[in-house]
Amino acid sequence: MNWDLSALFSSIIEAEEFLKQAKFKAIEFEKKYKNRLYTLNPQEFIEVLKEYEEILENVARAMTYIFLEFATDSSKGHFLSKFQQLATEVEEHLIWFELEFIHLPIDKQQRFIDNAGIYKYYLIYLQEEAPFKLSEKEEKILMKKELTSNSAFVRLFDETISKMKFFYEGKYLTEEEILSKLYLKDRNQRKKAQVALSLGLKEKIDLLGYIYNQVKKDWKIENVDIRGYEEPEDPRHLNNRVSKKSVNALINTVNENTQIVADYYHIKRKLLGYETLFDYDRYAPIKLTDKNEEIPFEKAKEMVLNAFKNFSDTFYEIAKKAFEEKWIDVYPKEGKRGGAFSHSATPKAHPYVLLNYTNQRRDVFTLAHELGHAIHQYLAKEVGYLNQDTPLTTAETASIFAEMLLFEEIKKSLTKEELIETYASKLEDMFATLFRQIVFTNFERRVHSFDELKIDEFNKIWMEENQKMFKDSVLLTENYKYWWSYIPHFIHSPFYCYAYSYAQLLVLTLYKLYKENFPNFEEKYIKFLSQGGSIPPKKQFIELFNLDIEKEDFWKKGMDVVREMLKEFKGLTNDYTKS
Repeated sequence: MNWDLSALFSSIIEAEEFLKQAKFKAIEFEKKYKNRLYTLNPQEFIEVLKEYEEILENVARAMTYIFLEFATDSSKGHFLSKFQQLATEVEEHLIWFELEFIHLPIDKQQRFIDNAGIYKYYLIYLQEEAPFKLSEKEEKILMKKELTSNSAFVRLFDETISKMKFFYEGKYLTEEEILSKLYLKDRNQRKKAQVALSLGLKEKIDLLGYIYNQVKKDWKIENVDIRGYEEPEDPRHLNNRVSKKSVNALINTVNENTQIVADYYHIKRKLLGYETLFDYDRYAPIKLTDKNEEIPFEKAKEMVLNAFKNFSDTFYEIAKKAFEEKWIDVYPKEGKRGGAFSHSATPKAHPYVLLNYTNQRRDVFTLAHELGHAIHQYLAKEVGYLNQDTPLTTAETASIFAEMLLFEEIKKSLTKEELIETYASKLEDMFATLFRQIVFTNFERRVHSFDELKIDEFNKIWMEENQKMFKDSVLLTENYKYWWSYIPHFIHSPFYCYAYSYAQLLVLTLYKLYKENFPNFEEKYIKFLSQGGSIPPKKQFIELFNLDIEKEDFWKKGMDVVREMLKEFKGLTNDYTKS
């Protein structure tokens, strides 16, 4: 099942022509309004802002199309590069707008903000960014250089990883295919897959290390040295609209509760009957029944739709639409990007979901996760292009919630043995979203404190941070030391990963409200998703759910839900004996 991109364009040629038209509109916009914002009254300013938004949305529509083409066929990188160049040329004629706004007299800015309606918090956010903005000329220089600096290394990373092949049992497999082998029941096959992945990464490790060093340097030069942020991670917090204090509280809470992970893996080791649990055993399925391990995509579709239907007709209808209108690209293939994502596209189209479905149970949860994103993105269309994208800290809210809905749906008709299997799978998914992402963040914080690191130094920090989470429950082998090198978020979006943990604990708290029949929960939750990024997260949670995300005990409440799930798992396994 391949996605249908016709909601965007019918061809690359059409998309390119559309992007060229956007450039023409941007030139005219600049001629008409540059250096004139101060002369506008509030109503005139809103009309100009809407025109600005439309041009940006047109650029995004063309860039979405070519990105999705590239995501399923890495040989089209030259088209992506060409479009990036064109988009940069368009943005050169628009970059003045936000800069001119933040340099208006404060009272003029405030009058515009007071009359901005749905754009109010977009303009307030511009004010918050103002201290870190440069002159128009300097911003244009950075924009041009981006094509041959960070963006170039991101493209090199993507093309390198997508072209890599890993030799396994006489065949060459893609990254996604070899990673799926780590979930097999047979221990020898998992070990072979671990060796194959490690050898493949080792072969490219010097290049991957060089790419990461350059991305780190570029990030620091632009954000710390040039823009004036205090720490490399600070621009991410501002972009996420959260305080560093709240992020530190989250990270400290997770770091202080890693015993939950260690306790789980000790139980898993006993269930598997092993004396020692190695890194290649982490994803070993706990199979206590003889049921078929593979879940065809059509069955996965049915499971997810049923789970959504039991919660909300709105969730169900949007997900059904995604299947019927071919928003989803399902299976792995040569040249296709690994992993999974949901791209919001633009309000005039609809989201697109990329999967690499391999018939594993975890793939069903991935489907629910990405459809959760798509539902969130689709609902947020109503607030327009400038507001539709949420901060990373709440971008995962619907995706993780969707996983919890699926988990509850799957639990309903299971035997005790099947429940043990399902709890184990879900806890491991939660650990990957919550604890592992903080391991990634701890790793990033350390490596970004150095200008350049040798491969052995990357490896050492990676092993240390992972061992802190596993403690004595998992033995990390020498091969595992290279596995930092394929993590795409380190390259694409530095300091992105903590947002998964942030969202996970938010969702666990929200899900508890849902299960406790919080008044009008579905209505308020749908409203929350529909607001997109038009309202700051703190305000959303206080107004809709009476929750203060800046209170330090907030995170501990979310962690209590994880602890309770582990307790339930222990209860299921304490008196279990395999017949």
